[in-house]
Amino acid sequence: MSRIGKQPIPLPKEVKVNYDNGSLTVKGPKGTLARHLHPLVDLEITPTELKVLLRDDNKSYWRYWGLERTLVANMITGVSTGFLKTLEIVGTGYKVEDKGDHLLFSLGYSHPIEYRLPTGITAKVEKTNRLILEGADKESLGQTAAVIRQMRPPEPYKGKGIKYADEVIRRKVGKAGGR
Repeated sequence: MSRIGKQPIPLPKEVKVNYDNGSLTVKGPKGTLARHLHPLVDLEITPTELKVLLRDDNKSYWRYWGLERTLVANMITGVSTGFLKTLEIVGTGYKVEDKGDHLLFSLGYSHPIEYRLPTGITAKVEKTNRLILEGADKESLGQTAAVIRQMRPPEPYKGKGIKYADEVIRRKVGKAGGR
């Protein structure tokens, strides 16, 4: 049996859950999220918790059970507390500016890069080299952070580029010089 799938998901008081014909909608203070669940999975909703159940007890279906339970738990966490991703911009002259619904990056190229934030994602810039992304949808937030990081991935010699705040860049030794 799936150890993750059989765990109940606690429902905060401010979160409203609506499950209708395979479609799940979760509303909370941070927003609204919707998702179609796998046809092999069903939900049992009580006022204090939510359980994900399998419609057929076949061993090969257990993977969907755990996956759908995790996706539903992330939806509930997202609309109640939200998710954060922090990016750091390392390099001389590298910076980011917040222009409302889009960000303007100076990353050592001959031109600045403008990036429009997807709906549901907000950004906050600290000291022009630290970017904090917030959102209710964990999947969309992670994809946005990955796209921004890909603009200038960190390089191993000087460590310049965009990196996650908790990421450790393995540094390489440069040329030995004329020995």
